[in-house]
Amino acid sequence: MRQARRVPLVAGNWKMHTTYEEALRLAGVFRERLDGVDGVECALIPPFPWIVPVAERLSGSTLVLGAQNCATIDEGALTGEVSARMLAPFCRYVIVGHSERRHQLGESDEMVAAKLQAALRNGLAPILCVGELLEERDQGIAEATVERQLLHALRNVQADQVRRLVIAYEPVWAIGTGRPATPEDAQAMARFIRQWVEARFGAALADAVRVQYGGSVNARNAEAFLRLPDVDGALVGGASLDVEQFSQIVRLAGEVGRSEHGVTAVDSR
Repeated sequence: MRQARRVPLVAGNWKMHTTYEEALRLAGVFRERLDGVDGVECALIPPFPWIVPVAERLSGSTLVLGAQNCATIDEGALTGEVSARMLAPFCRYVIVGHSERRHQLGESDEMVAAKLQAALRNGLAPILCVGELLEERDQGIAEATVERQLLHALRNVQADQVRRLVIAYEPVWAIGTGRPATPEDAQAMARFIRQWVEARFGAALADAVRVQYGGSVNARNAEAFLRLPDVDGALVGGASLDVEQFSQIVRLAGEVGRSEHGVTAVDSR
């Protein structure tokens, strides 16, 4: 059963989309529609160039910002990289280990772990993405794959840091493939993740950590995932660029959050 401290988090990952004008328009419309929605935390995650202007557009609202990635170190000779230290004044969250970066850009488990540490030491809350490929699911090693990713990423994480962590389960095989994951798939893996956290960090922290679902979430299927007992929100991709769809997903999550023990607040970082 979801406890009062586990406020659903709906995070809209804009990926490599939007122009400057489109980003400001989206941020403004989402502020108008979603500012103050109870029972849910809403984060917008725009491309790096738009973080500062979007932060200005959202200033004073309940919407928060995230970044899509960060460097493994805080400063240095890494042309083109953006560090967690640079992001910290503007963002609450940062995605680490997204499947596109793991499988298209070759990020290793060790690199994901280093980025997670960079986020934590700079006061950001990491959204750690984990999930299996189609062949890994078909081979019956989905849980083993997710366990490996968790073990590497959280090996050096201290118990007092776990409350800031969000874990996003994204079944890679269900993203843009036409083979959707079912709510039963999502709940089974979310429960497995929570049990793994409990075995490593204890029941209290396992109950506190938020586990999102992120696998082609849209307005049509969101409610089925958001009402799962071990799922605490969604990491939304393409639908986060659609005003109607994303607004509906956030409001649905707010309804779920308010119905579960009267959730109305979230711990700040």
